[in-house]
Amino acid sequence: MSMDTQSATSIDIIPATADHIPAITTIYAWHVLNGNGSFEETPPNNAQMLERFNALIEQSYPYLVAILGGEVVGYAYAGPHKARSAYRFTVEDSIYVNQDFTGKRIGSRLLEALINVCKQDGYNQMMAVIGDSNNAGSIGLHKAHGFEPIGIAKSIGYKHGKWMDVVYMQREL
Repeated sequence: MSMDTQSATSIDIIPATADHIPAITTIYAWHVLNGNGSFEETPPNNAQMLERFNALIEQSYPYLVAILGGEVVGYAYAGPHKARSAYRFTVEDSIYVNQDFTGKRIGSRLLEALINVCKQDGYNQMMAVIGDSNNAGSIGLHKAHGFEPIGIAKSIGYKHGKWMDVVYMQREL
């Protein structure tokens, strides 16, 4: 069923499982190859994505998927912001939506659910580390959910033949 016949309210946000990894890998690969949100340049394969997924789940970080018509159309997770123990109450979010479903509030639903889970899990702060200061969609999404810009690292990444910034945003949980 297309998004035209289903509304964003019919999207289910559920905890991700290993069975979702092939769809997650496909979504992320598109963003790695075509977008600026991730500074990876070579898409990881299913085994690598499963390893990353398991590492987060083993540390009890939340990992969610958006399901529409039985299909994974987006995912979001929180992970450690920094490795040192003093940062243990701060998480960093990541959100990716299937390119055919952007602009349909799926990212918003995922971020809202992720924020709620992180609050329930006792985290204090959530950081957004957004690739490319021209990434208006991600910056706007985070602003709409209470994140405030806290800085920009200028020309820190080189991808697709150009230098790109990283935008840092933060939200108290």
